[in-house]
Amino acid sequence: MTDHEDDIATISKLISASKIALVTTQTADGELHSRPLAVQEAEFDGDLWFFTQHPSEKTDDIAVNPQVNAAFESGKGYLSVSGTATVERDQAKIDELWSKGVEAWFPEGREDPTVALLKLHAESAEYWSMDDPRAVTLFKIAKAAVTGGQPDVGENRTVEL
Repeated sequence: MTDHEDDIATISKLISASKIALVTTQTADGELHSRPLAVQEAEFDGDLWFFTQHPSEKTDDIAVNPQVNAAFESGKGYLSVSGTATVERDQAKIDELWSKGVEAWFPEGREDPTVALLKLHAESAEYWSMDDPRAVTLFKIAKAAVTGGQPDVGENRTVEL
């Protein structure tokens, strides 16, 4: 595998381990707002999909400024994905991604007129991947604090997508 393929595999692993992203949008006044959203496809192919209600404050923000960020945290590391968002009402994609978990947010079902998808087309990502268990990572940090130097707690990379 190439370095880029390795990076994509790591990004996919971090998304799968987390499942929930804090998606940050910018209001017309320039304020940043972050909201937890469940990612719908864990296999990362350059796009992230989230169910959302439309209209909503977040979809209003995206209409004004489509640049968004999705931040993930899991026991395997941290991931920040930046890109351009669109609000989509593709019924075939809604049907493909629909699940019982989504139904809890849309009691009228997939035909609910407020059902929409937020599609984040990734432009770049930065990740901090940790292979060691959290306890080992904490030990490395504590050891570095006592002995000096920086702890080796994983890999940090920035990826253009």
